[in-house]
Amino acid sequence: MRPRFSAALDTCRAGDRRFRIVSPGCICAAHVNRFVWPSHIHIIISRYDDFLFASASRFRYSRWQLVAFEPMSNKTEFRGELVRDIYAAKSATGQPVISFEFFPPKTPEGDHNLLEKTIPALMLAKPDYCSVTYGAGGSTREKTLMIVDRIQKQHGLTAVAHLTCVSATKEEIRALLEQIRALGVRNVLALRGDPPGGGAFTMTPGGFEYSNQLVEFIREFDHFSIGVAGFPEGHVACKAGKHVDWGYLKNKINAGADYVLTQLFFDNADFYEFRDYLREQGVTAPIVPGIVPILNANQIKRFTAMCGARIPVPLAAELDAIGDDEAAATEFGIEYATKQCEDLLSNGAPGIHFYTLNKAHSTVRVLKNLGLA
Repeated sequence: MRPRFSAALDTCRAGDRRFRIVSPGCICAAHVNRFVWPSHIHIIISRYDDFLFASASRFRYSRWQLVAFEPMSNKTEFRGELVRDIYAAKSATGQPVISFEFFPPKTPEGDHNLLEKTIPALMLAKPDYCSVTYGAGGSTREKTLMIVDRIQKQHGLTAVAHLTCVSATKEEIRALLEQIRALGVRNVLALRGDPPGGGAFTMTPGGFEYSNQLVEFIREFDHFSIGVAGFPEGHVACKAGKHVDWGYLKNKINAGADYVLTQLFFDNADFYEFRDYLREQGVTAPIVPGIVPILNANQIKRFTAMCGARIPVPLAAELDAIGDDEAAATEFGIEYATKQCEDLLSNGAPGIHFYTLNKAHSTVRVLKNLGLA
């Protein structure tokens, strides 16, 4: 891919230093991984107006005509809040925390839609923070960090970077955490993660086998607020049953996690049983329900089949009746999610974490129905 540039000035970063790129006829908004002056520069490009992205690409010095680097001040950089502090502050005032999850798009057009359309539309709802997922096996690692960085700096919204144990040694994770910290990101969601192509999880030699080990490792940095995942119906891979899985979650909390974001679910009774069990076990960290407004009947059936979430019989009957009518599915999804959220908030949930599927319409409608947007 050969990016085309049209302006004459922007900034880049080398390590923890920001630089102004002075160029007679091109612009390169970049995070510089490494450079050997003056022949080559290894960069990740995230151009601000059309979001061209090229990971670890090599561009000739002569082609881009970069003529000078001038150090710039870091004083105006946005530094997000610690998510644990957000929950504490909102709890003190009796207000719910509203957060959104995004995934890294696969195309430049998807990047543009997410960063220029979806997120600005959702910002009107005044969310407290958002999170960005991390592809199987770390397949979207650099893209995840680019989006997290862009969200914080362009939109001024606290962002959480997902981080997994898959296909990474401790030293590679350490280097990644240093990179996250250098971007001014203060929050991570620690996950065991999904292997590339699915299948059983296999520990990487020199890495971590369990997510509580990852939490302990991150806690050593004394920089991040750490979130973890919880499963109201038990993790799909835990054959010993949900109570055993909930015990594993308690281990993650004991290791230093600050809050829990749950997997999607459609029966609030599952969430209440899960939450009450953990409270009885002495867990005091915020346990935040994850809600997805249904957009498509067949899509949500695929999602639940993969993650092990249950579709209650009455909901399944409604989805079968809707069939392939996406407009009807979307309207029904908004109504169903609104009722779920109303019940959850009235029964003590500290907030709602919306799985947006990189769409704004349904989530904004639900928040308006709740009087929160």
